[in-house]
Amino acid sequence: MPDPDFILILITGIATVVLAFIAILQRNLIRAVIAFALSSVGLASLFFLLASPYAAVLELVVGSGLVAVLFLVALVLAGGEEEKVRA
Repeated sequence: MPDPDFILILITGIATVVLAFIAILQRNLIRAVIAFALSSVGLASLFFLLASPYAAVLELVVGSGLVAVLFLVALVLAGGEEEKVRA
């Protein structure tokens, strides 16, 4: 039987990677920023589970807090969503 901590780390890692792929593949920019912020929270929780609380707090503050808010502010100032363009 695997260790419960290993299972928790594995589940959190898989969720983080899935959220990162959602952020990359999402066409709606607001949803992409939210998925990016959630993947950053998942990465911070991975750091915490791997006994690195300073890296976890730094990732939580900078990654999901500062960068995601800056992306959202830039989207609002740029006019929100992009228009559909024929390729």
